[in-house]
Amino acid sequence: MIEKLQFDHMVGRVMLAALWLPVIPAAASPQRIVSTAPNITETLFALGAGDHVVGVSQYCNYPEAAKKKTRVGTYLHPDAETILALRPDLVFVQKLPGGLPEKLRRLNLRVVEIGHGDLEATLASMRQIGEAAGLPAEAGALVAKIRARLAEVRKATANRPRRSVIFIVGRIPDQLAGMVVTGSGTYLNELFQTAGGVNVFAGAALQYFKISLEQILGSNPDVIIDMGDMAETVGVSEQHKKSVVALWGRYPTLKAVQSGRVYAVASDIFVVPGPRIADAAEAFARMLHPELGR
Repeated sequence: MIEKLQFDHMVGRVMLAALWLPVIPAAASPQRIVSTAPNITETLFALGAGDHVVGVSQYCNYPEAAKKKTRVGTYLHPDAETILALRPDLVFVQKLPGGLPEKLRRLNLRVVEIGHGDLEATLASMRQIGEAAGLPAEAGALVAKIRARLAEVRKATANRPRRSVIFIVGRIPDQLAGMVVTGSGTYLNELFQTAGGVNVFAGAALQYFKISLEQILGSNPDVIIDMGDMAETVGVSEQHKKSVVALWGRYPTLKAVQSGRVYAVASDIFVVPGPRIADAAEAFARMLHPELGR
């Protein structure tokens, strides 16, 4: 109730300013776009709409030009007043539980919700962004290019051993505890398959969930990819990555440790379901099959 009253009060203060905002027909090509999620921002730039992006989320760090855009908060908590001040004719938000889209629409803003999930949903979201941004042909070409690159990775790994892999997307810093891994229904799970791997937890009902060290030791994967305490990918040192690998080195019975296939990674390509998913698939292929070369 308090949150609602605070928001209603804010609406009262800015509604007059909102009244003069132009109402843009859905078919018009937007000229001032706000993106509240990294995957949306990356897609807009990949489509050639970067010059029309006036605001991005706190975690939009790619491409380099995105860093120069006005920050509008996080994708979970964007700042409505900051967004409104940018006078956007289109605002993209990630489809999540809650009433954010409705709140923004009450400010006379055109809002488009972008879905997420498995690989097909990820590619469909790029088409959706292109349609809303007035760039459907460019979106179709982008999706076709990504599919072609994924097909090349699939072909290169088709006759390789299917190595088991665990991808850790979260854990307590400096500890092998509080670990979160990816399960079924995610684009990452499909990228592992494309790269010639088998996600150890592909049969899990949840997309992301916590596991114990004992569960990892029991499953004994061929490959461990650990991004656990490096979600803030900017500024992660090589020394820090080495310390992550050293954590796993305490368990020499793990096949991944014995074969030198424990990888500490700190790049948005692994966690942003946008145009660089093909880069992620290629990187996974090299981790799973070092014999493929660089």
